[in-house]
Amino acid sequence: MTIQSSRQLISVDDYHRMAEDGFFAQDERTELIEGEIVEMTPIGDLHALGVLRLNLFFHRQLLNRVLVNPQNPVRLGPWSEPQPDVALVAWRDDLYGSTAPTLQDCHLLVEVSDSSLHYDRRVKMPLYARHGIPESWILNLPEDVLEVYRRPGPDGYADVRRFRRGDGVAPEAFPDAVFAVSELLGPGEQAGVRES
Repeated sequence: MTIQSSRQLISVDDYHRMAEDGFFAQDERTELIEGEIVEMTPIGDLHALGVLRLNLFFHRQLLNRVLVNPQNPVRLGPWSEPQPDVALVAWRDDLYGSTAPTLQDCHLLVEVSDSSLHYDRRVKMPLYARHGIPESWILNLPEDVLEVYRRPGPDGYADVRRFRRGDGVAPEAFPDAVFAVSELLGPGEQAGVRES
């Protein structure tokens, strides 16, 4: 749901000032997408579990190589600061204490999709591609697949693939770190799918 009209775009700096001035409720979850404040969907149990699983497996495979940054802002220019469910960002000793990661810091952004699948495909993936995020994933819980988006451009990602249970996938930035799709998706019963 859009809170702010697109006729009056808000910059990332203005968005931060609004937060500092108490414009948002303490528990309100929003992100800034192309100058518009967007209310984020509530986090359900399956979504939370998906984020937890990604964090666990990314930490295990990529320890001390990147920072696994869950559900925190990534600054994409002056008008967008989305909050991907998981971001693999370049290691920094200050842990980005003074500023959010930017495009140059991002290796991979991941969205965990249950009720947000349409939004993640139609808004988030094109946004990430336009800003040059090299690789993005959707952990697609309703369809029980992992969608991998690569080769970004102004019209979206040129390479989109779907990985299923039994497949392995590695981020392009870390080809030696292969993840089992079935582990990332979790037990089939939890996703409403029966394992064969």
